[in-house]
Amino acid sequence: MDKVVPTAADAVADVGDGVSLAVGGFGLSGVPDVLIDAVHRRGSARLRVVSNNCGAMDSGLAVLLSAGRIARVTGSYIGANKEFARQYLAGELEVELIPQGTLAERLRAGGCGIPAFYTPAGVGTQVADGGLPWRYDGDGGVALASPPKEVREFDGVAYVLERGIRTDFALVRAARGDRHGNLVFNKSARNFNPLAAMAGKVTIAEVEELVEPGGLDPDAVHLPGVFVQRVVALTPEQAREKRIENRTTR
Repeated sequence: MDKVVPTAADAVADVGDGVSLAVGGFGLSGVPDVLIDAVHRRGSARLRVVSNNCGAMDSGLAVLLSAGRIARVTGSYIGANKEFARQYLAGELEVELIPQGTLAERLRAGGCGIPAFYTPAGVGTQVADGGLPWRYDGDGGVALASPPKEVREFDGVAYVLERGIRTDFALVRAARGDRHGNLVFNKSARNFNPLAAMAGKVTIAEVEELVEPGGLDPDAVHLPGVFVQRVVALTPEQAREKRIENRTTR
């Protein structure tokens, strides 16, 4: 039941080339930076990443992206990540862009053992009809496009069939966690972290504060330990590291 591993390097030791990773975080909130850095130091390449966005500035998944370690991204938001856009348009990166709510539900469905579900989001667009550029050829042409999806009508409304997502590993960050893997997230960090954790076959959590079993109020647990296989306790310095994407003052 004790799922704590000594270091982040130990936790990601079997994250090899070509694996799929569900990664939590929203912008710079709740990003498992320590685990991502450990994957980078390990040298893992050709990674297939599922995450809301692919890092910002020079942190989070941007570390792996800039190093050319990511082969495919399934996500919702490119934002101001110029290196992401450059690799995508140059044909170096395969990208599946999907509606944000659909991404959340695909992760949750995969974690719950639901193979597919119907949603109205994307009906009448290339999301359902196919033709979204997944990979460019580097000369402005489309080398690989998304296929059409099944559309079915329920009570007079059209819905598109979306597949649940399961990944080889998941990397998440929690504010608090115990040795059994029960996790509590802080505010916006709760957005995609629980969903990513559910989708991973092997889920690794870095926690800012590690407590003993019984130290968490059961009613306050956001993700039960059944979804978590490994826990890494951050140092006080690592836990305090909180970056701001757009600082606003008045």
